[in-house]
Amino acid sequence: MTSDASRVPTRLPLDWIAAALRRERTRAGLSLSELAKRAGIAKSTLSQLEAAGGNPSMETIWALAVALGVPFSVLVEPPAPSVQVIRAGGGPTVHSEQSSYTATLLSASPPGARRDIYYVWLEPGTVRDSEPHIPGTVEHIVVSAGRVKAGPKGDGQGGGVELGPGDYMAYRGDVPHTYEALAAGTMFVLIMQHV
Repeated sequence: MTSDASRVPTRLPLDWIAAALRRERTRAGLSLSELAKRAGIAKSTLSQLEAAGGNPSMETIWALAVALGVPFSVLVEPPAPSVQVIRAGGGPTVHSEQSSYTATLLSASPPGARRDIYYVWLEPGTVRDSEPHIPGTVEHIVVSAGRVKAGPKGDGQGGGVELGPGDYMAYRGDVPHTYEALAAGTMFVLIMQHV
């Protein structure tokens, strides 16, 4: 069996992100300056991202999605073919600056539905702190390998619940929450439901 770490994808779809940022910023009627201000990033960084440059972190993309009031997947999803297959190690992937957290978008929410599906790789040693997503977001986790402690901060559970392979959990994603790998090679499916 190959090492799970060797299968973690490194591709970031800059052209998809650039097109989506321009589209959503225009849709929202925001200037570069206003969107950058709302997201708490430099205008030059946003300009570079809209030109398909730079190397945006997951935190930057999340901040832009929240500022635009759209699910994260809207900013990283590719054009949808009629049949979609994502091979292991493929798909639009983003990395956290704060931890060893890596997420690959498997399925963006289609029109009329409001859910996104990700496959997440997480290694021990750091905690992935996540800011609140758009209001009404609920996250669902199904662990496939390793062990993870996840959930809302300050939920009376000490900042999350410990889960192992086959375990499922749902919790609010519109409040601060965390993910922490408790074993090497931790992987889980994350479904973000936007209501």
